[in-house]
Amino acid sequence: MATGSKELNVEALDGLDNARLAEELKRSKEELFNLRFQSATGQLDNHGRLKTVKRDIARIYTILRERELGIREDVQAPAEDVADAKADKASKKAAKKSTKATPAEETEKTEEEAK
Repeated sequence: MATGSKELNVEALDGLDNARLAEELKRSKEELFNLRFQSATGQLDNHGRLKTVKRDIARIYTILRERELGIREDVQAPAEDVADAKADKASKKAAKKSTKATPAEETEKTEEEAK
């Protein structure tokens, strides 16, 4: 029996488009980081989960590479998902711009800190 997450099997991953695969890859890498951190601090209960997450990451990389080489066919994102992704990207940009301080505000902050 193959080791890995039940929700990240090959059939499920093959149905995702490249953007969703990239999201799953990012999520899995974050989980692996957290598991390694827990292992280093002695807080990890299930050491088998490390192996499972590593295999999930390898499985995602394999599917992406097979698509790149033309072994697997690319899956296109549904139209509403593409529109949602563009809207999310635009809202993130707007939020990022609104959180940045203007040069005048930065100058005021540094002058106040100097006092």
